[in-house]
Amino acid sequence: MQCKQTVSFLNSILTALTIGFSGSAFAAYPESPITIVAQQPPGSGSDAMTRVLADCLAKQLKQPVVVQNKAGANGILAINYLKGQPANGYTLMTIGMSQMTITPYVYKKMPYDPQTDFTGVTVFGTSPLVLTASLNSGVKVLGDLAKKFSGKDGGANFGSPGKGSPAHLLTTALLERLKVPGTHVPFTGESAGATALIGNQIDIMTLVSGTALPQVKAGRLVPLAVFDDARSPAFPEVPTIAELLGDQELARGAWIGLVAVKDTPAPVVQTLNKAASQCSQDPAYIKRFAQMNAKAIATSATDVISRAKADSDVWRPLIKSLNLTVD
Repeated sequence: MQCKQTVSFLNSILTALTIGFSGSAFAAYPESPITIVAQQPPGSGSDAMTRVLADCLAKQLKQPVVVQNKAGANGILAINYLKGQPANGYTLMTIGMSQMTITPYVYKKMPYDPQTDFTGVTVFGTSPLVLTASLNSGVKVLGDLAKKFSGKDGGANFGSPGKGSPAHLLTTALLERLKVPGTHVPFTGESAGATALIGNQIDIMTLVSGTALPQVKAGRLVPLAVFDDARSPAFPEVPTIAELLGDQELARGAWIGLVAVKDTPAPVVQTLNKAASQCSQDPAYIKRFAQMNAKAIATSATDVISRAKADSDVWRPLIKSLNLTVD
């Protein structure tokens, strides 16, 4: 009996020492540079927002924050890379609504689980999505899609940053509702698709508003609809999809979050979340987001996963009804 009590006492001391040591280690975080993986290529909207966040976090955390682009497979390559990193807070990833709420459910065998494979840090930006048309398409308003493409072989060629992206899903759902045939043309990232659209290689594409705005202002693209329930200040004359269709299901703006490796210690996540929250109150930071027609925000760490679940509950039935799942 005395032996058992001695063992129990020693275990208690060991546990206390471990907790004390770990707490001290976490309190010193970060002690070296941090890498943020961007799952879209340079020049994309999410890459731009990632770099603004990285600049601000570096100032707040007093350590360099380096952005590393790992584009491909609509984020799956970057996610697989992140999952192989230590859970110590030194490798993070920015991840969009697409990767958290759509992409994994497009596959019959999920490549990852957004509810369990990450530790949320914060949602740090939102931006409306805009359906745009090329100049050569002859499309000036949404109703022109049926006039131009209903009888065309293959229908409207529409681009997206990849299969399972919000642009892919939203445009597919919209064309189905309009009874307009369409052919999906996936690209590696939004900027490549936007370039093809400007070059009249495809007919239409749904873009993040920050990508669409300068091209619309320059007269290179035609805006048709904003996927939201309120008009965008950047496109005050462009009707929302809720106005045009009379329902809210497709009125969904894009958001981007910061995640860490699964099981990243809570003190590390709290440090990162606090830094991101301080960034969201910085006027210069807010202005840089506004220049991309995006809104800088900060949320609780748990909001990343809870927001993803709420959106996924909407997207999953839509993916199934549109038969978008693949092996």
